[in-house]
Amino acid sequence: MGNIAWEMTHTVETSATRAFAWKYWTTVSNWADPPAEFEFQGPFQAGSRGVTRFPGQAPIEWFLQRVYPPTTATIAMPLSGALLFFEWRFDDRPDGRTRISQRIVLEGEKADSYRTQVASTFAASIPDGMNKIARAMTEARARKTDAHL
Repeated sequence: MGNIAWEMTHTVETSATRAFAWKYWTTVSNWADPPAEFEFQGPFQAGSRGVTRFPGQAPIEWFLQRVYPPTTATIAMPLSGALLFFEWRFDDRPDGRTRISQRIVLEGEKADSYRTQVASTFAASIPDGMNKIARAMTEARARKTDAHL
């Protein structure tokens, strides 16, 4: 498609290792973000499909476009005349932590018609959601470490 109508990137860090963070994130049951509910069919690989449900709204269908474990994955959400991409990246930090970046891109012939809604929805929700998942990874990693003591 090529013509980008809107994009944003947000980055967080977790004390979890990249391997742990990747495994945690690719377990879709960990995507707790009420009131949204997520369904996923198949293994976490390119081509697998999922659905996001919000109360009182039509289901939102998406698919994994690219997956390169344990570093990157791109979720694509087709819209009428546009595509919304969520590109996730997991990078090792020298101190053993993991930097997690999410780049959201709206592009396509009719992308401009979605720009205002997409920008207002994600500019507000992505930072909080990513901070929440980074904390959850840190806590899950700590529980796993404590269980081995």
